[in-house]
Amino acid sequence: MLPTIEWRGDRVVMIDQRLLPEEEVYVECRSHEEVAAAVEAMVIRGAPAIGVAAAMGVALGFGREAKNDGSDEAFRRVTERLGRTRPTARNLFWALERMKAVYDKNRGLSLEEIERLLVTEALAVEAEDIEANRRIGAAGRSLIRHGMSVLTHCNTGGLATAGYGTALGVIRAAFEEGKNVRVVVDETRPFLQGARLTCWELSKLGIPHVLIADGAAGWLMQAGEVGLAMVGADRIARNGDTANKIGTYSLAVLAREHGIPFYVAAPWSTVDLSLDDGRSIPVEERGADEIRRCGGRPIAPAGTPVRNPAFDITPARFLSGIVTEFGIARPPYERTLPALGRP
Repeated sequence: MLPTIEWRGDRVVMIDQRLLPEEEVYVECRSHEEVAAAVEAMVIRGAPAIGVAAAMGVALGFGREAKNDGSDEAFRRVTERLGRTRPTARNLFWALERMKAVYDKNRGLSLEEIERLLVTEALAVEAEDIEANRRIGAAGRSLIRHGMSVLTHCNTGGLATAGYGTALGVIRAAFEEGKNVRVVVDETRPFLQGARLTCWELSKLGIPHVLIADGAAGWLMQAGEVGLAMVGADRIARNGDTANKIGTYSLAVLAREHGIPFYVAAPWSTVDLSLDDGRSIPVEERGADEIRRCGGRPIAPAGTPVRNPAFDITPARFLSGIVTEFGIARPPYERTLPALGRP
């Protein structure tokens, strides 16, 4: 698999996910502003990958900005800019909080030393994400039986993370264990991350899969062609309510109706214990042309009014479990989820 994002000392390099699967092009970001713009434009996407990008963006931008305005003002400006990019992804703010803790602890040191420590922390965020994803795969692979068809939504593989994947990582771990797995891939309108990215990854990995229109999921469930659903998350509240790519809630309702287990897989950095429930999770609204156009071509009359929430909130009662690197939390999540994350 190609790397999603890399630190190159004087720049951050990331694969342009907008161009996949037709082109494999890398974007070089040489400032925190360029990293922020790449996150907003979805050059890089997926909550864990956004967290890594944010950490690297701080490390990249701090030194340059501090030379002009002083350390405190530079750090504030860099982190505030990155924090405005994608409001739903908890990993973004988790990464910025980690970088701030390093800065606050070492603010009396020289600019060069602080810069070095921020780079070290950003690389740690990247390495820990890869390790967490592999542990998520190990924790969840027993949920997938030999011969099972697993429905997934959006993209939750290596492209959504620093490497390996979350929900797709669980499927990958089961496949690598020797299980005969078939993945049912939602196209995931409007940005088509399932069709463009998940199918591309599964093809690279040699995992059998079939692409479906989003609206076909319920019919396939009724026909017995789905044995389990496994999706990712952008933020998980204390009670288990989960924000994920728009369309996830509909799938959870359908899975409940058809008696199909519905699991969320995400690293602990996605869990937000400060929020009691999903009503407090901010839901990003994106531009109208993501709906009015597809593949660069108009599919609706110009000026058609649009609602384009990028995420929805799935109530915890629809979840069979939440798979993290620390194990699987099951209802009641108010008790099991906080306990899972305790050292």
